[in-house]
Amino acid sequence: MLQAKGIKKKYGSLEVLKGVDLNVEKGEIVSIVGSSGAGKSTLLHILGSLDTPDAGTIFINNEPVHLLKGRKLAAFRNKKIGFVFQFHHLLPEFNAIENVSIPGWIAGTSKGKVKEEATRLLNLLGLGERLDNKPNQLSGGEQQRVAVARALINNPSIVFADEPTGNLDSANAEGLHHLFVELRDTLLQTFLIVTHNEELAAMSNRTIYMKDGRIIQ
Repeated sequence: MLQAKGIKKKYGSLEVLKGVDLNVEKGEIVSIVGSSGAGKSTLLHILGSLDTPDAGTIFINNEPVHLLKGRKLAAFRNKKIGFVFQFHHLLPEFNAIENVSIPGWIAGTSKGKVKEEATRLLNLLGLGERLDNKPNQLSGGEQQRVAVARALINNPSIVFADEPTGNLDSANAEGLHHLFVELRDTLLQTFLIVTHNEELAAMSNRTIYMKDGRIIQ
């Protein structure tokens, strides 16, 4: 599903990534752990095409992401990659179903089909009675589940999650862990997750440890 080789990144004189190789199979949950400053989030953002590497190659479903530019890159990211961040980044003026629908609208899918899929996902994630609620009417855990549904709306090849439980209490964090596992088992959804949460890492198929810009284990 994902093949990355020789990923390097500098910011000024600071060498953040020092040649990272990483493969992820379809239907895997892979967690990346390590201390702050290890390069985890930088790697995730580069693999998700939100940032560009100074060197290295990235293939997602055999597509050379490192060679895509401009509109082609934006279209690929929209249709093939989902993102879940520590903060849900929901738009406050839109309700749950509208927030989930936005990537589908951007992709040009008909509004009827997008609404149908958004409704299905929100029901799947236990939010069937919250479709018309705006973010300020939802709990933190519910907001993050809306963000997960938004990440899934275009049936992405892979979902990148950056500290997805970092802003949740322990009960909601555990619920999100089980949700990722359920989505892997039922939809064969692939996840690459940066986390400090040991319980989430333990529920993954594999855990990768980073230190000083390299994978050490």
